[in-house]
Amino acid sequence: MLKTERQAYILRQIDLHNRILSSDLSNEINVSEDTIRRDLNELAEMDKIIKVHGGALSKSFHSSFLKSDVYKADSKRLIAQKTVPLIRNNMFILTTGGTTIIEMARILPPDLTATFFTGSIPAAHEYAQHPNIEVIFLGDKISKSSQIAVGGEAISKISGIKADLCIMGINAIDETGITDNDWEVIQVKKAMIQAAEKTVVLSIAEKVNTHQKLTICGLDEIDTMITELDPSNPLFEPYKKQGITIL
Repeated sequence: MLKTERQAYILRQIDLHNRILSSDLSNEINVSEDTIRRDLNELAEMDKIIKVHGGALSKSFHSSFLKSDVYKADSKRLIAQKTVPLIRNNMFILTTGGTTIIEMARILPPDLTATFFTGSIPAAHEYAQHPNIEVIFLGDKISKSSQIAVGGEAISKISGIKADLCIMGINAIDETGITDNDWEVIQVKKAMIQAAEKTVVLSIAEKVNTHQKLTICGLDEIDTMITELDPSNPLFEPYKKQGITIL
């Protein structure tokens, strides 16, 4: 693989999953971690990624406060539009962070009255602009890679909530379930799923049938999956067979 092809692959993985590990890229591309580190350094110097210890972060994910360009913004806006009708007055809603959740927060109807619980700083900021939403921030240590509160205090607060919905942005889903690569964020997402009557996952179609190293939950714990595609797309047949509603 040429360097330009390798770096294009790296950028796509960052766009899809927001955070990547050098060791994973080394295995996927079959080059040394030194080569990956050089690629990441070059991409960071070109201001295309944020280089961190052991990997890299997406710039668009971390500039969401500024409403800058994000990967597949139109698709995420469509997903947000499909999600909003699920939210009704007086609901208690748990949400994670991520650019799709932020798009949803920006288009909530102004007359909606509901309570949103989140540990995401960008999401909490967007909810706070709404005239009738009550926002409860689940604070603790902040994960820099996801801009979400993690740790025992956040998980304890979540366990004390009986939410109507958990609306979750995800990094990867396949027939084994939802997976991620951030251990601390995974613990928060697991707690949110357990605390909610129903779980709705939001994902651009490119993340469907992808897999990361750590499991959040199986498909049996998901009620609804929302993507930008038509629900009749054959891509979703395995998920429908597991009882998941596709929107």
